[in-house]
Amino acid sequence: MTTPQSPQIQLPPGWLLVLQEQFSMPYMQQLKAFLVQRKKQGAIIFPPSSQWFNALNLTDFNDVKVVILGQDPYHGAGQAHGLSFSVQSPTLPPPSLNNIFKELQNDLELPLNAPKQNTDLSRWAKQGVLLLNSVLTVEQSQPASHANQGWEKFTDEIIHLLNQKREHLVFILWGSYAQKKGNLIDPKRHLIIRSAHPSPLSSHRGFFGSKPFSRTNHYLSQHQQTIIDWTV
Repeated sequence: MTTPQSPQIQLPPGWLLVLQEQFSMPYMQQLKAFLVQRKKQGAIIFPPSSQWFNALNLTDFNDVKVVILGQDPYHGAGQAHGLSFSVQSPTLPPPSLNNIFKELQNDLELPLNAPKQNTDLSRWAKQGVLLLNSVLTVEQSQPASHANQGWEKFTDEIIHLLNQKREHLVFILWGSYAQKKGNLIDPKRHLIIRSAHPSPLSSHRGFFGSKPFSRTNHYLSQHQQTIIDWTV
């Protein structure tokens, strides 16, 4: 997929093998046309086009151990960079990310210094944590502005392929939106961790105390996989 200001986007070999057909399908061509049109109309789209597929570029298909599913990118300037819940330093962590760090500290009994050090979760991605948003683009100050344009079909295919072709993955589904994707996942093949969303509106209704990080590592260890170093 290309945009007026971007070169051909390359994917790692594992993703390219399983996803190549998607880019020629009508829904992706329609999505491309929509993005080109919005760009021509002056829309400011986040993240930059070079980072739309950042989650896939940092975590190739056969390297995925964990999937943390978000909804759509942050819609403020300097925040989104293609990884769900992550923002690039020195951007201050949004409230949901702050709560993720709080749960991380409590779950693994870590000192609460991660937000002061690094809000960029790329280190997780490089260990096999696919930080995937369901929708990969958004317009400035307009949450969900690119919903129902085709991204969901593309990312649902990603979840379907991981479910079908891989075994013993961990899917972390925070909030009702992410949990709806659970019907794409076979709980006999994978671990599904469901809880409330880390947003301040819902974090005290089951996110805090859900221990997703230790539960993930316990499952990975049970299946002879290297655990994730969650310290960022």
